[in-house]
Amino acid sequence: MVSGQQGQQGEQELATKMLQIQSKRFYLDVKQNRRGRFIKVAEIGADGRRSQIYLALSTASEFRNYLSTFSDFYASLGPPNSENVPDDGKLKSEVMTKDNRRYYLDLKENTRGRFLRVSQTITRGGPRTQIAIPAQGMIEFRDALTDLLEEYGTDDGGFKGDLPEGRYMRVDSKNFYFDIGQNNRGIYMRISEVKTHFRTAITVPEKSWERFRDIFADYCERMRERGAGSNVGMNSGGGGNVLPEGRGSVVAQVPSPSTSQQPNPNPNLDSPLMK
Repeated sequence: MVSGQQGQQGEQELATKMLQIQSKRFYLDVKQNRRGRFIKVAEIGADGRRSQIYLALSTASEFRNYLSTFSDFYASLGPPNSENVPDDGKLKSEVMTKDNRRYYLDLKENTRGRFLRVSQTITRGGPRTQIAIPAQGMIEFRDALTDLLEEYGTDDGGFKGDLPEGRYMRVDSKNFYFDIGQNNRGIYMRISEVKTHFRTAITVPEKSWERFRDIFADYCERMRERGAGSNVGMNSGGGGNVLPEGRGSVVAQVPSPSTSQQPNPNPNLDSPLMK
């Protein structure tokens, strides 16, 4: 095992395991960042191609249990019989869901044999990544996961406190909403500009809030030096939980991204942060 290795953006590698299953190598890396702990599973094919999926520790525990179920089912199948294989090749399927990620587990059969395909998708769009574990190696894969989970547990870690309440302000004919959310990628702020038949929003990862604050503070200071800041906070009327005067107009200057100009009547906090 390898511990204490520091990666990019404060990511730390806590442990790693390598499995050789038929012609494939699999690396199971336990990693940790400020959002919590997770396992990166990388598959290296005989041709050198690499594919990978990410599992929160709690999801890895669920996956470990499914590996036992699939392995028992595989053992009950007997020798391959091309006459009994479904058209899509699927022999057994299950689905796991964790926050905004979904995992499809399919035990399949083709001319090269039987294997477990694990596909990871992000809800509401996003690329699909997948690995394929030869059926004969499911028990070995399960045992490797079990070793890691026994050492590092099934608690994902990360921030678990109460998030701040959302806030609201009004500037002229515009309404601005500031909402704090959390998903498996971390904590974020969603800033929404709402007018009649119009809504746009940006999502700001928590790790960059201080940098945003410094940039806005710098602009405010420059405008005050030029004598253009006398109206800061004067038009911030509106409903409850309004921002204090002198703060709201700073955020109101956030430009709307060109890709978010279409109306969206649903302001739910479901936009994943990019890692």
